[in-house]
Amino acid sequence: MTNHHRMRSHKLLIRKPYGLRCAVIVGIAAAGCCGLQLPAVATASTTAVRAAAPTGPMAAAGTTAAAAGPVSPTPPTGLPKLSPTGTTQTVRQLVKCGGTMYAVGSFTSIQRFTTIYPRNNIFSFSATPGFKVTSFAPDVNGQINSIAFDGSHCGHAYIGGQFTSVNGTPVNNLAEINTTTGNVMNTFGHHIAGGRVDTLLVVRGHLLVGGTFTKINGSATNPYFASVSPVTGLDDGFLHLNISGHYVFQGVKANSTEVYNQQLSHSGNLLLVEGDFTSVGGLGRQQIFMLNVAMTPAKVTGWTSPEFDGSQGNLPGGYAYQCGDSHPFYVRAAAWSPDDSTVYLADTGVHPWNWDGSFPMVGLCDAAAAFPANEKRVTHDWIAYDGCDSLYSVAADGSAVYVAGHNRWFHNQDGCNTKGPGAIPALGLAGLTPGPTGGSLILNSSGKGLYSRSRGHGADDMLLTSAGLWIASDNFGGNTQCGGVSGYAGICFLPYP
Repeated sequence: MTNHHRMRSHKLLIRKPYGLRCAVIVGIAAAGCCGLQLPAVATASTTAVRAAAPTGPMAAAGTTAAAAGPVSPTPPTGLPKLSPTGTTQTVRQLVKCGGTMYAVGSFTSIQRFTTIYPRNNIFSFSATPGFKVTSFAPDVNGQINSIAFDGSHCGHAYIGGQFTSVNGTPVNNLAEINTTTGNVMNTFGHHIAGGRVDTLLVVRGHLLVGGTFTKINGSATNPYFASVSPVTGLDDGFLHLNISGHYVFQGVKANSTEVYNQQLSHSGNLLLVEGDFTSVGGLGRQQIFMLNVAMTPAKVTGWTSPEFDGSQGNLPGGYAYQCGDSHPFYVRAAAWSPDDSTVYLADTGVHPWNWDGSFPMVGLCDAAAAFPANEKRVTHDWIAYDGCDSLYSVAADGSAVYVAGHNRWFHNQDGCNTKGPGAIPALGLAGLTPGPTGGSLILNSSGKGLYSRSRGHGADDMLLTSAGLWIASDNFGGNTQCGGVSGYAGICFLPYP
């Protein structure tokens, strides 16, 4: 099938049976009653873009203006990049506030064309061409995992991660900073104990803080996931979820309770949260849960699935809900469809922990997936496998679901670290058709995935704005390609046409 952008979409994936629409392509269906995989017919579909949703590990989500999509496969010139230092450096998150982009992670210098800028784990640049680096240069002495803003108040930002000093001021893994001077704003509490901060997001006047910590500004009431006042940093009681537990099964590597990522719906009423836990709000939840944040305090909704929560046990008779023993926490990112009716997941995990080596693959490990967003127990609409390569971020508009990691192929449910029958090259980044009948890989004219980037370790974050798709990654191995063009270490931008 060819759409008006002259991109063909190809499908070979696990999905529920739906009525035929557009082109008919060979696929695999899943019987939702028991988790067994059965041959069936799959179809391709495309829809018009309605809106763009920023998402990805630690992404600050929200509704943006509608745009014509999907995004171009080719980046513009002039973007800043990680300067080569001989070590692996990483951009962990990209966030836009006003006309400025903010990048955080683990790095010591940034380069734009031939100019090198010393920057310690945080910097900013213009969101519009030519993407000029600003003078904002706080000296942060450790990795920053997340940055958040309180709506359109761009004069100050919240940062979280693993650090103990900002411009010489002692802090502990959390701080509010001035975006002109980079200095700490001392009216806000900046002490985290017992672990790091992974994710920050301002929701309805509350700063939601997730990570591995057990205390925040002296309070141990809400470990791992707390809501604090954006003014004082003190626990404001909006979250009280009693999150606990971690993943235990034969051979599993050590893991501990953690809240890793979160994404706000376009309506602003619902929040997806990913991490390592087994109980949330008194309910059994694993990998991901959904909160109603229109209530005070926020409340866990009925949305969940036996495909990741373990409520119906493992195969045979249940679902392959546990992934490889080295990847017990595998649902690393989620995204909302523009109308909030579908949830898209990006997963690591290699393969199910008790996999017997047979194909096609089952379960959610190392795959992209779509689930209905209904606030009840659900099963997947479709699963698209890449063949045992991790996916770390996902974003969605009305024309594509964008997934990124160190993937090499898609439609590879018959291969694991090899190219199985029917697999199609999709290096580091892929676009899949959206919606409950989607999941087809969008192809270029040569029959490969339309999008590509150097695989590196992965891509920790993607952010969709009204201008296009921003991708945060690393420079592992010295590879810097995005869209077939070199020179995009750590940051790539694919604009809407």
